[in-house]
Amino acid sequence: MNRDLSLQQIAEAMTKSLLNASEKDLEGFQKIVDATVELREAHKDLQKMVQQYSSSSIRNITSS
Repeated sequence: MNRDLSLQQIAEAMTKSLLNASEKDLEGFQKIVDATVELREAHKDLQKMVQQYSSSSIRNITSS
C-alpha cells in the first residue's frame, strides 16, 4: 500500500477537517505548521553548512 500522499491530496483532506475544527484544534494545527516551517528552514541551513564545510575541506586538502 502506497502511503505517500500528494500535497493536493493532503490539502483537499485538510480543508474538510479544518472547516469543522474547533479553535483548540486550529491552534494545535497552527503549532504543527509553525514547527514544520522552522524544521524546513533548519534543514536548508544545515544543507548550506554541510556544502560550505565540504567545499572548504576540499580546498584545504588541495591546498596542502
